[in-house]
Amino acid sequence: MLSKKQTMEAIDEIAKLFPEAECELTHSNPFELLIAVVLSAQCTDALVNKVTPDLFKKYQTPTDYLMVPQEELEEDIRRIGLFRSKAKNIQKLARSLIDDFGGEVPKEREQLVQLAGVGRKTANVVTSVAFGRPAIAVDTHVERVSKRLGICRWKDNVREVEETLMRKIPEERWSDTHHQLIFFGRYHCRAQSPKCLECPLLDKCREGKKRMKGKLIS
Repeated sequence: MLSKKQTMEAIDEIAKLFPEAECELTHSNPFELLIAVVLSAQCTDALVNKVTPDLFKKYQTPTDYLMVPQEELEEDIRRIGLFRSKAKNIQKLARSLIDDFGGEVPKEREQLVQLAGVGRKTANVVTSVAFGRPAIAVDTHVERVSKRLGICRWKDNVREVEETLMRKIPEERWSDTHHQLIFFGRYHCRAQSPKCLECPLLDKCREGKKRMKGKLIS
């Protein structure tokens, strides 16, 4: 694995490529962000952003989501994958927000993960983006990049990836690094056809070296 020093060298290079990386989910308040992140599970941010403008006009508070049958909410988000389970979870979390948190999105991760459809990744995104608290949310891009570069081990689970990144990266850079790793994975180190030939991290990337060696041999 990359040492802490090598990890930070890699993170610095990624930061140069994507200095303005930020959350791409359209939202105007913590509640909208929470709903958008729940919808984004196994779905692209781009598709979520096509659905949420109308959704957020129709539903502006937790109470609004409870004023309609689940089937109506399902229709409103039908274009998004797993729309039935997501509609159910959104109504359950809306009820929890009202009953347990005075209708407000809680700031603490431990409270956020109590909400239906909210796991550690979603809680970390809300904590970081909505409330400005340092956090590293490990989505598919963050996990893929971290493992390809050798920051983490291939066999590490999502929680272990998060903990490794938190150990190797200064806390004040967690949130920025989270977004930069996502952009790097989404637009450069893609799941399919990563841009290895033009990558400034090729000399550090164990996966990239394997890919390039294979191409040279063939």
